[in-house]
Amino acid sequence: MIIRCWGARGSIPVSGREYLRYGGDTTCVEVRSKNGDIIIIDAGSGIRRLGQRLIAERNQEITLILTHAHWDHVMGFPFFKPLYFKTTRMNIYGCPNTRKSTKDMLAGIMAPPHFPVHVDDVRAQIDFHEFTNTRFSVNSVTIDRILLSHPNQGVGYRLTEEGKSFVFLTDNELTYRHKGGHDYNTYLEFSRNADLLVHDAEYTETDYRKTKAWGHSVYKDALRLALEANARRFGLFHHNQDRPDRGIDRMVQACHRIIAGQNRVLECFAVRQDMEISL
Repeated sequence: MIIRCWGARGSIPVSGREYLRYGGDTTCVEVRSKNGDIIIIDAGSGIRRLGQRLIAERNQEITLILTHAHWDHVMGFPFFKPLYFKTTRMNIYGCPNTRKSTKDMLAGIMAPPHFPVHVDDVRAQIDFHEFTNTRFSVNSVTIDRILLSHPNQGVGYRLTEEGKSFVFLTDNELTYRHKGGHDYNTYLEFSRNADLLVHDAEYTETDYRKTKAWGHSVYKDALRLALEANARRFGLFHHNQDRPDRGIDRMVQACHRIIAGQNRVLECFAVRQDMEISL
């Protein structure tokens, strides 16, 4: 399994010299199976560049799984160029609490007055799958789901192939239980022994004094989850739109000090745009 990050930023895309290391695009993660199956998690602004690569590679079979319908996780959908090719075949798995069907929710992004190109101009063959909290598979990859603790709800994923597992929990607040979400111990069990855990780590402790209940975690709480779950690798994710590279570097350095202070072994890093990880 190969994991590529096409966007790790939260809330809104950013640009500028202070964001070059970790990138400015919002959430989009590509997973490729051993057989080359393509699974995309979320359609944030990063999906635009991924679409260009898939066209160049002539990849036509695509699975898109959504965590939730907040704007930063779906804003790139109309700019995903494979949508406009009739040879593209997509399976789109929806998220909870869209208030409409997954198709209608995505169509709304492309409806007037928000976007000039209508959803009817999409030529790809798309099968929509509404959210159910059950396991499913994309050939050799098994996918488990868990409801997130986030305003308006959301869903996290555990992707497993040949005994290797990737847990993706963005937009998850570990110390505040939103409607539909779970307690800390439930996320701990879901993440147990993950080969790679990527978790929301948007806030510092100082940030959180003003942002509690906004649906995101303090990075030290996410680190605690990784350590207690015995994850092999841990990636900080959903970087705050106002946090420059040096601020993210300081968070990673603080994590390294905590890991060393506990005499633990854990590969810890901040997920950056264009990062590639093999499991």
